[in-house]
Amino acid sequence: MNKNDLVAHVADAVGLSKTDATKAVDAVFDGIADSLRNGEEVRLVGFGTFAVSERAASEGRNPRTGEKIAIPASKQPKFKPGKTLKDGLK
Repeated sequence: MNKNDLVAHVADAVGLSKTDATKAVDAVFDGIADSLRNGEEVRLVGFGTFAVSERAASEGRNPRTGEKIAIPASKQPKFKPGKTLKDGLK
């Protein structure tokens, strides 16, 4: 499923136009992204939790040359599925 499929599903399920459903889906995604940018966790009970994980700086190697390279510290978005979602996949 891609974003267009999700928008079509929301429009059909709720009885909205595709334009209104697109605005609703975008608003949800923007809200999640804004919270993560602010360092907040987003918990959707029964679905899962979005959080930001910090990666420490490390040293790697260029696979072509074998030269050592520095990999800077970074922040990564993470998703942990909730129990209801996991149980629904069985």
